Amino acid sequence: MTDQVLVTGATGFIAQHCILQLLEAGYDVRGTARGEGRTQEVADILAPHLSEVHRARLRQSFEVVSADLLSDQGWDEAVKNCRYVLHVASPFPPQNPKNEDDLIIPARDGALRVLRAASAANVQRVVMTSSVAAVFYGRPHDHVFSEVDWSDVNGPHIGAYEKSKTLAERAAWDFMASLGSESAMDLVTINPGLVLGPLLTDEWSLSAELVKKMMERAVPAIPDLRVVGIDVRDVARAHVLAMTTPEASGQRFLCTIESHPIRDIALILAAHLDSKGFKIPTGKLPSFLLPVIAIWDKQVRLILPDVGKPLEVDNTKLKTVLGLNPRGLDDMSTSMADSLIKYGVVTAK
Repeated sequence: MTDQVLVTGATGFIAQHCILQLLEAGYDVRGTARGEGRTQEVADILAPHLSEVHRARLRQSFEVVSADLLSDQGWDEAVKNCRYVLHVASPFPPQNPKNEDDLIIPARDGALRVLRAASAANVQRVVMTSSVAAVFYGRPHDHVFSEVDWSDVNGPHIGAYEKSKTLAERAAWDFMASLGSESAMDLVTINPGLVLGPLLTDEWSLSAELVKKMMERAVPAIPDLRVVGIDVRDVARAHVLAMTTPEASGQRFLCTIESHPIRDIALILAAHLDSKGFKIPTGKLPSFLLPVIAIWDKQVRLILPDVGKPLEVDNTKLKTVLGLNPRGLDDMSTSMADSLIKYGVVTAK
């Protein structure tokens, strides 16, 4: 019998790439979404990106069921007969909410709902999508960050999203510890950086916002800020590998390439898109302007301490334990830009 995998948040960017790779690998996949009757909608998005043989079996091998991170209802049925669970769903708003609990509670309690249901259903392994937001926020960038590091939720200049990812992941590990050694289920967490790479639909994800703003010239120049990026196809591959690699059991994985200045992305896009009518801003934004902008923009206020600061990460475990050598910054940046154009999200002016 074909193994079945539950993927939470089946309407999301990362989740849909995970589903594609699982279907191509021959798994049956059940996704979750907040609303009813989403199977055909998601299947229509996936179908053009599948090989012919797996497109033909999509109706038999894929379904979406209703389950909400804020409710216990539906999770027992969602995990039924599943060997593995990829818990990808998590709230990711365009800006910090007025009340940080609007993010923290769904992320933390949702993760615990999924884990409780998976444990009761004798799921073999849960792979949970965390983030670098749970690794190096709220603390100085004074060393090379790795999987042993955790963001400080009580530290300065940490936002609600970063808190939610940190508290949700810590709660997940605490839950696993509470099960004791007799539990047959284990947990792996994947901690991606800024997720770039190709969209599958015109419903662009918030992770595309940086590239979209550059293409639209919504920013006049680029701040002196470093980011760690990763291609969505590699994030999905990391989840699938973590699901079945024995040595991954009980581990976290920083899923990033080395850090780059944001301006490197702008320069890549400028070279790639100039002939297509896009004029990407590549100048450096003077640092003295950022505090002025921050008066009106809370998101800018949060990044101020990191401007001009180093950021180093160690992705050795991703390569050695999972055997994944991620794509470079050029590929992930240009493929995202091309898909934004393909689906009409951004057009040249």
